Amino acid sequence: MPRIVTYNVHRCVGNDRRLDVARIAAVLARLEPDIVALQELDVGRARTNHVDQAREIAERLEMACHFHAAMRVEAELYGDAILTAFPEKLIQTGPLPGYSRLPQLEPRGALWLEVTVDGKAVQIINTHLGLVPREQQHQAAFLAGPSWLEHPRCAGPKILLGDFNATGTSVVYRTLTAKLEPARRLAPTKQPTSTFPSQLPVLRIDHLFVSPEIVVHDVFAPFDPLTRIASDHLPLVMDFDVRDFAVSP
Repeated sequence: MPRIVTYNVHRCVGNDRRLDVARIAAVLARLEPDIVALQELDVGRARTNHVDQAREIAERLEMACHFHAAMRVEAELYGDAILTAFPEKLIQTGPLPGYSRLPQLEPRGALWLEVTVDGKAVQIINTHLGLVPREQQHQAAFLAGPSWLEHPRCAGPKILLGDFNATGTSVVYRTLTAKLEPARRLAPTKQPTSTFPSQLPVLRIDHLFVSPEIVVHDVFAPFDPLTRIASDHLPLVMDFDVRDFAVSP
C-alpha cells in the first residue's frame, strides 16, 4: 500500500535547537514512505552550514528529489521539495501571490510532480502557505484556480498537501475542500492528526486533500520522542490506494 508523508522540517532544526538533517531523515525512514512532501528546507544557506538539505534527505532515503526555492538570497535558497521512490516527472513550480498591503511577507510557492503509483499517474502538489489570513486566502484561491488544481494537466487522481498554516474552520480550508476532500475525513479509523506544535500538538494546520480516485486507508500524525524533538511540526502520514478511473480521450 503506498504511503505519502507531508512534513514541515523547520530547516532541520529541532526543538532542542540542534541542526540535524540526519535526524529528520531518520524520522522519515522509520515511516517507510513512498512519497514525501517537505517544507522549510535550506539549500546552501550559511545559517545551516551551506548544506543542500533536500538532496541530503533524499539521498539518505534513496529517493529522487525535486526542490523549489520559494525564496532566494543570492546563492542561498529556502523552500519546499517532493521526494519519491516512484517514477516521477516535474510538471511545474511557481510562486504564490502575496498580500500587497504587507509586501515584506515571506515569499511562498508550490511544487507539482506527476508520480506513477501502481501504473497510474497521480498529481502531487506540495505547498506552504503564509501566516496572514488574507494572504492565505489569496494563495488558496490561486491554488484552486486554473494555474494549479483546475489546470488541464491536473486531471485524474491528485493529492494536494503541505503546511497550510490554517485550521479546519478557516476560509482556506473551505476553499480547498470545495475542490478536494480532506483525507482525514475519509480515513476509516480516526487517529490524531494535529501536528503543531510538535511537543504538544493541538493545531491541525498540515493537511492532505485528495480527489475521488484516491482511496484513503489511514491518516495519522506519529507522536513519539523522536518526532516531538526533530522539528516544530509532526509529520502527517497517509496510506492510500488509487482506484481505477476513466482516462479522457
